[in-house]
Amino acid sequence: MEKRNLKEILQKSTLKNLENCPEKQSNVSTKQPVEFLQQDELPQEWRFPKDLFMENIIGQIQKGVSTRRTVSNYCKHMAFATQVKPKSINEALKDESWIAVMHEELNQFTRNDVWTLVPRSDKMNIIRTKWVFRNKLDESGAITRNKAILVAKWYNQEKGIDYDETFAPVAKLEVVRLLLGFACMSGFKLFQMDVKSAFLNGIINEEVYVSQPPGFEDHLLPNHVYKLKKALYGLKQAPRQWYERLRNFLLSHRYERRKINKTLFIKNSNSAIILVQIYVDYIIFGVTNDSLCKEFVAAMQGEFEMSMMGEVSFFLGLQVKQTKDDTFLCQSKYCKEILKKFEMEKCKVATTSMSTRCYMGADEAGTAVDQTKYRGLICSLLYLTTSRPDIMFVGLSLCKISV
Repeated sequence: MEKRNLKEILQKSTLKNLENCPEKQSNVSTKQPVEFLQQDELPQEWRFPKDLFMENIIGQIQKGVSTRRTVSNYCKHMAFATQVKPKSINEALKDESWIAVMHEELNQFTRNDVWTLVPRSDKMNIIRTKWVFRNKLDESGAITRNKAILVAKWYNQEKGIDYDETFAPVAKLEVVRLLLGFACMSGFKLFQMDVKSAFLNGIINEEVYVSQPPGFEDHLLPNHVYKLKKALYGLKQAPRQWYERLRNFLLSHRYERRKINKTLFIKNSNSAIILVQIYVDYIIFGVTNDSLCKEFVAAMQGEFEMSMMGEVSFFLGLQVKQTKDDTFLCQSKYCKEILKKFEMEKCKVATTSMSTRCYMGADEAGTAVDQTKYRGLICSLLYLTTSRPDIMFVGLSLCKISV
């Protein structure tokens, strides 16, 4: 063996014996290579990085090696979001992370006093329940958390018995754009908050009975059912009951509801103004005074279980960037979802959306296409015109042909 190669191997092999030689560790300089071992002490299969300096060593040398057991014990105290979405309750019950999420959902039921376990009767119309599993995403498409929702199978409901009125107003995307523009012109920013298990806060007036959650039946009372006190996800009247609960709460705090837009609430206080826009369980608001903002947040968190999400960055598929002087809107994430949904990720890019002189008519000799998929594509393009008005002509032309 050449002397130069032997010298390099000896230099790279010193780290292994530093743990057993504390006197050598104290004499090693952070700027010089570590001392060499004797030739007879060198194992043949050691492999180390090229530059072996003490300053390149990460962590403590005396700590030793982390085994699988120590790593598993550390992971027990951490919370992870899994990317695998179960297809059935049996598959979810095999994953501890999804079991914990389902327990969290049922704990929400207990805190909100949603239901009461009662004996089953032949006169009851029992509505079955099921679990819905979702992966919550942020504006970049990354999974932030997992959520399991217990929903009622609405098709088992009977009108006049299980529900009466079902209509609930929701905010239009055009109204959200106007609110963003008004906030930009007035010099204040919009913030967003989310109501946890919003529909569980709506009080229902009808007698509604649902079956026990699949996989979480009471082993002592398996034949009992739950009588609902508050609305449950999936019920036809759930959105309406939640809106009425939130509306009554805001009106009791001296907020005024707009006559045209029923989901916009405004409050004036000492020359300051606060605007609250509601879309089901998502709420965006903007204020011109910090004290009024703190008052609104404290009132909402005192009545409902809320989670503050900071400035509005992603709302109804619309990506928002608020600066000091401007507000930028984008739907890049929504565009990627459309391309993936309709299998057009590898299509060629066109410089213009569509020729204005192009005539499109019915192709009588062509093959039939899936009308549902085609109409879904048109609706997706029309929703995209919120931030891309240049494709308005394309969307309206395709919409006219489909009719």
